[in-house]
Amino acid sequence: MNRTIRKVVPILGMALSLLASLARGQANAGLPAEMGAAIDAAAREALAASGAPGASIAVVRDGKLAYVQAYGDAKIDPRAPARPPMRYSIGSVSKQFTATAILMLAEDGKLSLDDPVSRFLPDLTRANEVTIRQLLSHTSGYQDYWPQDYVPPFMLQEVTAAAILDQWAKKPLDFEPGTQYQYSNTGYVAAGVIVEKASGKPLLEFLGSRVFSPLGMGSIVDIDRQTLGPNDPVGYKRYALGPLRVAPKEGKGWLFAAGELAMTAEDLAR
Repeated sequence: MNRTIRKVVPILGMALSLLASLARGQANAGLPAEMGAAIDAAAREALAASGAPGASIAVVRDGKLAYVQAYGDAKIDPRAPARPPMRYSIGSVSKQFTATAILMLAEDGKLSLDDPVSRFLPDLTRANEVTIRQLLSHTSGYQDYWPQDYVPPFMLQEVTAAAILDQWAKKPLDFEPGTQYQYSNTGYVAAGVIVEKASGKPLLEFLGSRVFSPLGMGSIVDIDRQTLGPNDPVGYKRYALGPLRVAPKEGKGWLFAAGELAMTAEDLAR
């Protein structure tokens, strides 16, 4: 990821699952014991090096789940060990699901990637020139509303997608559309609104019917609208070299389409 929408520890562990599946996934039904031990050692080494309390991984081989494991602590006070059924916020990996929704709608003939944003959001800056493709590829020029790697105090208040776009996507572009790359959560909020306008459904309802349900992904939580449960991990932050502290929860609306999903490593592997 170029930037997660909110960098906290514990490690999401999902990145480990992807790396492990590419580098080590070697068995249809489980992994050889020595390979599982090597993955366990690598995960524990990563936790020790980063100072993160815990991680959860899933390893895939030949399209099948081969290994699921959790390491370290999900909570540090009171201590609770990490377990594979626990759900983690996947941060900006959520954007891949928003982009998938756009691509599905393109296949359905509901939109084209080269449509101007003005087809769905005519009031945005230079909406006749910015394309949906540029929203997804971070080349639109719309200023990022969340360049920080923390939750600023104003983000503790609830917001709407329309308010985000009004404040950040109606100002002058940071550059000419398509001429530069600049990570933009704002672009993905716009993409999420386009999904809803083109499909006639809320974004998470569309993803539920077209992605989550068909794949049997039963652990999904929209953390833009609710918090994780008491049996899930706690997110932490630290100031400089200080101790881990519980990370604040941003207000409703800030994660929409850009970082709203939480799930188990197993479901992400699906």
